[in-house]
Order: sequence, then structure tokens, then C-alpha cells
Amino acid sequence: MLVTKTYLTDLTYQVNGAAIEVHKTLGVGLLESTYHKCMEYELALRGITFKTELNVPVCYKGINIDALLRCDLFIEDILVVELKAVDKIMPIHEAQVLTYMKLLEAPKGIIYNFNVINIYKEGQKTYVNDGFRCLPE
Repeated sequence: MLVTKTYLTDLTYQVNGAAIEVHKTLGVGLLESTYHKCMEYELALRGITFKTELNVPVCYKGINIDALLRCDLFIEDILVVELKAVDKIMPIHEAQVLTYMKLLEAPKGIIYNFNVINIYKEGQKTYVNDGFRCLPE
């Protein structure tokens, strides 16, 4: 897919807005699965296309291996989103997003942690795939 920086920035802004809306409406203290379903609904309301619980393919020596990797949300086939409701984002969560980004050849990934007071300031972490090049504007 051909992607410009502007398109990716705008899409990120829209997804951030959806996450903020879900967090503002539900608050802190629920299970991740609750936030996940509400994010799906909010993204659909905004007309954003996505795949949920996407089976991330692993091709090893020409064979597709089911490594049991599931991406929470793969937005517009370019943005990996992982949802959490944890005390703290751990290195394993970061490794998860980076793995999905690499295997899906996504230029960007975001972890949203809904178990915080302010999701915009402390509940999101963004990752960029340095190997992916956006088209010039």
C-alpha cells in the first residue's frame, strides 16, 4: 500500500480520538476485552476500516506457520494497535507491537493502556517502523 506521512498522521489522530472517547466514556478499571469491543464500535462509527484479532502470518522457509500471534486491531492495513488494561506497559508488550509491525510490514504501531487516569498523556506509546518509507507529499 502506498502511504504518505500526512495520511498516516491523520489516521493516527483519528484513532487517538477514538481511544480517548472510549476511555472518557468507560473510565478506568475494566477488562481489556471491554475496551476492545468499544474501540471496534467507535472506529466503525468514525468510518475507519480495521481487522480485529488478526492472525499475524509468519512465513518461515516458504511455509506459513501459525505462531498464534493475534493483533488486536490492524487499522487500514497500515497501523498496528494493541490494547491493554495493565498497571504498566512492559517490554513484552513493546516486543509484541514491534513483532506485529515487522510481520505485517506496518509503518506505525500504538499501544493504548486504558488502566490510566489520562490516556492521552500516559496511556499511549507510539512506535515507528524505520524500515518503512512513506511516499513524499
